[in-house]
Amino acid sequence: MAVTVYDFLLAPFVDFGFMRRALTGTVLLALAAAPLGVFLILRRMSLMGDAMSHALLPGVAVGFLVAGLSWPAMLAGGLVTGLLVALLSGIVSRLTPLREDASMAAFYLISLSLGVLLVSLKGTSVDLMHVLFGTVLGLDNSALYLVSGSTAMTLLALALFYRIWIAECLDSEFVRTEYGKGGLAHMVFLGLVVLNLVSGFQVLGTLMAVGLMMLPAAAARFWAEFIDGQIVLAALLGVAAGLIGLLWSFHWDIPSSPAIILSAGVIYLFSLLCGPRDGLLRGLFRTETQGDK
Repeated sequence: MAVTVYDFLLAPFVDFGFMRRALTGTVLLALAAAPLGVFLILRRMSLMGDAMSHALLPGVAVGFLVAGLSWPAMLAGGLVTGLLVALLSGIVSRLTPLREDASMAAFYLISLSLGVLLVSLKGTSVDLMHVLFGTVLGLDNSALYLVSGSTAMTLLALALFYRIWIAECLDSEFVRTEYGKGGLAHMVFLGLVVLNLVSGFQVLGTLMAVGLMMLPAAAARFWAEFIDGQIVLAALLGVAAGLIGLLWSFHWDIPSSPAIILSAGVIYLFSLLCGPRDGLLRGLFRTETQGDK
């Protein structure tokens, strides 16, 4: 029997409530996380998101040891350790000659090793899989409330600190001298990165949440010239990756979180090859044209 467009694209979300909740959670996460990824790339802190996602692990493990597989306890623990690592790395980078990426790497490695040690004390491989890869198809109302609140706070902060964040990407010392708010704006930014990773933890897991933050942002760089365009496009590409990944997962019976991130990865690779701004094929075509001349 031929599969119609309705059966392939709409029926999974019309007929199944868990698919609608999964799509809602993924869309909300993409709208907040992907724009933050644009600023991480501009600040040359792309790997910080990955470091922070692993830094959540000890808090998640403590929550698991105390309350079992309780999402509120694990989320609270992850938020505390994530904010602590972000705060400590920011303080060290401002009080010592050590760059923030180096201090972040140091605290991230300490946090990761502690988290692995704590996870090894209790729990099964099934519990660990839930922690690492999330339960996007099992989102309940409380999880959606958390992601909604995180997205609202991120978009509000983006509106309030937009100019300062852009100026800080260009010259952080100037922002500190001219505005006197560079430290506050930077800490707010790091706090939002942690908050989105924590809210994304239940949706995509600790290992996958950072993918929806960085891959759409990196892809948008090859299509949009200005920062505001990159922010909007990154959010839209994140939403598209979530939709495609969920459909791929539903129709081919594969894990949802990796499907979503792989979809974002395909979008990035396509952008890398075909993007009008420094895409590989465009650069190759320009080189051949200049050679003919």
